[in-house]
Amino acid sequence: MRIAHVITRMIIGGAQENTLYNCADLIQHYNDEVLLLTGPAVGPEGDLHDRIRAAGVPVKLLPELRREIDPLRDWRALSKIRQTLAEFRPDVVHTHSAKAGFLGRLAAWNLRVPAIIHTVHGAPFHAYQGRGARTLFRWCETLAARRCHHLVSVADAMTDLLVAAGVAPRSKFTTVYSGMEVEPFLEAHQHREAARAEFGFRPEQVVVGKIARLFHLKGHMYLIEAAKRVVAVQPNVHFLLVGDGVLRGQFESQIRQAGLADHFHFTGLVAPARIPYCLSAMDLLAHTSLREGLARTLPQALIAGKPVVSYDIDGAREVVIPGETGYLLQPQAINELASAIVALAKDQALREHLGAEGRERFTDQFRHETMTRRIREIYQETLRGGAMNFRAGQGGCDNFP
Repeated sequence: MRIAHVITRMIIGGAQENTLYNCADLIQHYNDEVLLLTGPAVGPEGDLHDRIRAAGVPVKLLPELRREIDPLRDWRALSKIRQTLAEFRPDVVHTHSAKAGFLGRLAAWNLRVPAIIHTVHGAPFHAYQGRGARTLFRWCETLAARRCHHLVSVADAMTDLLVAAGVAPRSKFTTVYSGMEVEPFLEAHQHREAARAEFGFRPEQVVVGKIARLFHLKGHMYLIEAAKRVVAVQPNVHFLLVGDGVLRGQFESQIRQAGLADHFHFTGLVAPARIPYCLSAMDLLAHTSLREGLARTLPQALIAGKPVVSYDIDGAREVVIPGETGYLLQPQAINELASAIVALAKDQALREHLGAEGRERFTDQFRHETMTRRIREIYQETLRGGAMNFRAGQGGCDNFP
């Protein structure tokens, strides 16, 4: 097949790694012709462009494609996407992220691309936005959903959310969990002593990790608040924050004010290949974000044999199973978060049991080869007839606004 992937930016992040694995697998395992369209990877998160080149994925960089809303620049981006797709003549256009998902689907529909697929990594509208922004983004997502043939959700929770919002009927969705290279996580324990020595942890200390950008809605402040209660009863507990971002100074200040500077350790920006190494230093993972599709760090930690304490948001409950792989808590809960961490910090046997169950359940499910095989089947199913049925039922490019 000839397949174009469109994504706003290839920063270090779950949606971006998902897209990179998909592109590389299609080329290496199926001999497909792939083109990745993306905007500049601006921001403090780092980028995946070295890995893209190493994987041999052809890239078309579109300077006009940016995350921020700018009507004039966005119109130019739409024009450039359409021009690039017209030249490439793909059988399939597969879009990712809010901005590229909207513009890419409109451009592909206008060109009558036979199969247009969009992956919902996370809903662009959420409860923490103002009403106007939420209404606008829901309208955009609904319009774009009518300009594609199928929607792939990274978790059942994403399907439930979009169906409830009236974006598209449930029949138009398929869940395909994000793929990753699982072997480095299965082997993470081999680095434990070296990693803990590098980060300054002693053998008797229990390390709680969090892997996320230091950014809004990632929930670091709740972990810091909970840490006050944890350290008061379990002074051997330390916290490892993996990642960087614009809020680092704010969190460092909050930690100092709480008198916890000796208990928190920052890694700074970490390349994805180093995540298993960082996980090896941890005894459990805390996930306190307020919105995610299905954060990759959850199955990554479980595949590495680490139990998880997570807020019950979006797709978290699909891998964090109370009493079996970790603790699932109400979002923003502080006391419950502290209690769960203390319970795991006190009980090594419980940590090992929950981690082993997570590894057993999710290793094969989250292999990137599994993800790509299922997505390619969706391409084939759409090309075999789904696109024509969709056009017949809902109108085609002739009534494109």
